[in-house]
Amino acid sequence: MKYHYIMISPINSKEVKMNIDDDVLNKLEKLGMIQIDEDKKESLKIDLGDILGFVANISDLDFDNVDEDYPIATPLREDIKQIDTSISSNILKNAPCSKEGYFIVPKIIE
Repeated sequence: MKYHYIMISPINSKEVKMNIDDDVLNKLEKLGMIQIDEDKKESLKIDLGDILGFVANISDLDFDNVDEDYPIATPLREDIKQIDTSISSNILKNAPCSKEGYFIVPKIIE
C-alpha cells in the first residue's frame, strides 16, 4: 500500500495568532454549559488562540503532489477470530453473581 505523507515544518510555516476575547469565551461557556474560573480565563484564551492559529496554518499546506484518486482512509486490520475463555472468566470472577458463564442479575420487569 502506498502512503503520502505531508510534512508540517515549523521552520517554513508562519505563526498565526488568533485573538479570543471575553465575548467569545463567554459564548463558549454558555454553549458548553461550563463555568471557567476567573484566574484561568486568560491562560485559556491564549491556549485557544494558539489552537485556532495552528488550524489556520492548515490552509498553507501544499497538496499539489497528492494524487487526487488516492483513497484517503485508515488502513484496517484483518479481523481474526480469537477464542480466549480466560477473558470471560476474569470478568465473571468480579461479578457479584454468575452461573455457567453468565451474569446473574435481579429480575426488574414482571
